[in-house]
Amino acid sequence: MTNNNPYNLIPLQPTGRNETDSANTYSPEDMIKIYEQQFLTPVPEDKLTEFLPVLKGFYDIDNNTLDICAVVFEAIADFCIIYNHKVKVGDYEILGGLVKERLAEDEGNENDEAQAYTLECTRTFFINDVEMPYQFNLFIHGNSYSTLTRKESLLEKIYWFVSVGFEESLLGNPEDNESLESINEQLASLDIREMDLTTIHEVVDYVEASIIDDEMVDMLNKLLDNAE
Repeated sequence: MTNNNPYNLIPLQPTGRNETDSANTYSPEDMIKIYEQQFLTPVPEDKLTEFLPVLKGFYDIDNNTLDICAVVFEAIADFCIIYNHKVKVGDYEILGGLVKERLAEDEGNENDEAQAYTLECTRTFFINDVEMPYQFNLFIHGNSYSTLTRKESLLEKIYWFVSVGFEESLLGNPEDNESLESINEQLASLDIREMDLTTIHEVVDYVEASIIDDEMVDMLNKLLDNAE
């Protein structure tokens, strides 16, 4: 640490000035690094009001440049920072093949076009670059689908902690439910900083929004076409 760089910020080479010609711009990859530092750099509470001006001054950037960074994150769509936790979606894997399901309402109606299928899948997520598997059963019925995850990996346990509800988990059998404390103990064992309830809910929202992407939809459509 130095007086000119008290937070050990990473020196980056700017690409030029921004649209208002008032401050430097950076490549999308470098903007992600700057945005990471803005949210992931440990800063003492009494220094919080000083940190952002130091960040802007170090890189010679302004508010307009930082706002542009939000567009970068939306464009790449697989990266976000949730309350000081870097979360990223990884690859998916289809386990086995489609299993045809017979619904109760379909009995006696053999010509029902809305055939139901189930499919075992897994999606990899990363929290602060730590790999977090998320295995789930995909139920497909017509043009709709739903997912039901297991309760084995830490990310799956976090999902069920949110799904069951904080109050219900307190009322149920403590041996059957994860607590906020036990989740944070498991996160700590992976060197991931603790999460409060708001952060955990945001992480689960991100997982649910990212679990199925366009690439996976294309593959599912091919499997469904071959099954018909």
